[in-house]
Amino acid sequence: MINVLIVDDEYSIREGIKNNISWAEYGLRVCGTAASGFEALELVDKEMPEIIILDIRLSDMDGLEVLEVVKEKYPHIKV
Repeated sequence: MINVLIVDDEYSIREGIKNNISWAEYGLRVCGTAASGFEALELVDKEMPEIIILDIRLSDMDGLEVLEVVKEKYPHIKV
C-alpha cells in the first residue's frame, strides 16, 4: 500500500477527501490527516507518506512553505 497524507485546514474538505475515495481500490491508504502545516510536518516525520495532498492556504503556515520543507528533507515524497 502507498501511504497518503491529507492536509487541509477545513475539516469538511479533509474528511470529504478521506471518506469519498475508495483508496484501497487504487492501492492507497490514508495514513493521516492534518489541519495545519506544523501538524502535517510532524505526521510526515512519523508516518513517512509517499504522497501528500496539500492545501495551499493553511492557518499557521503557507502550504508552499510546507512543500519547501518536505522537498528539502524528503525529495522522494510526491506533493
